Amino acid sequence: MPVPLPDPSSSEPLYSRTTRGIEITVLPEFVPERSDEKRGQYFWSYTVEIANGGDHAVQVTHRHWKITDALGRLEEVRGPGVVGEQPVLKPGEVFRYTSGCPLATPSGFMVGSYRVVGEDGGVFDADIPMFSLDSPSVARVLN
Repeated sequence: MPVPLPDPSSSEPLYSRTTRGIEITVLPEFVPERSDEKRGQYFWSYTVEIANGGDHAVQVTHRHWKITDALGRLEEVRGPGVVGEQPVLKPGEVFRYTSGCPLATPSGFMVGSYRVVGEDGGVFDADIPMFSLDSPSVARVLN
């Protein structure tokens, strides 16, 4: 059973976005034991929660990620499902998974979308909020 996401009032960075009743919340976390700063290898885990706040069942059929490192290099990832599944969510249900992202720089960001198919056959892309990947060894700069 996955660990619940922390309370939004906690100090953990939580990112959330709702599209047509589908709320997607992301919690990124730097993983020092899988990172090697001397070799330019940085790794983050991120936990995603997809909640169906709508009135009808939906199925998550595809994912599209845009991953950008601190040098502006973009990698796009597209494919069926999420973590090998195409979950069906009835109203009020939640699907949660954890995955990971390596970068060659100590910071970057991710953003994307999930293709969602409603039980009525309607298809739309639910936005995944943009979230930052920041190594604790790098000071954040706000513009």
